[in-house]
Amino acid sequence: KALSDHHVYLEGTLLKPNMVTAGQACSQKYTPQEVAMATVTALRRTVPAAVPGICFLSGGQSEEEASLNLNAINQCPLPRPWKLTFSYGRALQASTLATWQGKPGNTKAAQTTFSTRAKINGLASKGEYKPSGQTDQSATQSLFSASYVY
Repeated sequence: KALSDHHVYLEGTLLKPNMVTAGQACSQKYTPQEVAMATVTALRRTVPAAVPGICFLSGGQSEEEASLNLNAINQCPLPRPWKLTFSYGRALQASTLATWQGKPGNTKAAQTTFSTRAKINGLASKGEYKPSGQTDQSATQSLFSASYVY
């Protein structure tokens, strides 16, 4: 009702939330399927179907964790009336920056790393990502920072 009262054009809105994940201090780790179910359930309870898309932030997840969770969200059996995709910053750039290291000689390898992660997230946006088991170690590093400011 409040959105309508303020004349928000829902059909022209993209929402950029985090996924529903356990807090950093939580000792229990949840599967991508559990994250997906919690995330889609929360969205179904709060986001009007008229909103065309939801672009998830990575929220400090590792690159691989964010990709796996997005993939599971797009495979979730609950109805999802929105396009569910990514708007990652850190979880798209971290391994690229680690590969590049500011050295001109690493540019090609960094571009390949970036392209690979972008393709993985593109597949995850369709629920089609199948991990190869050969993920770069920098892609599995937590990107959480307690003092991170957007």
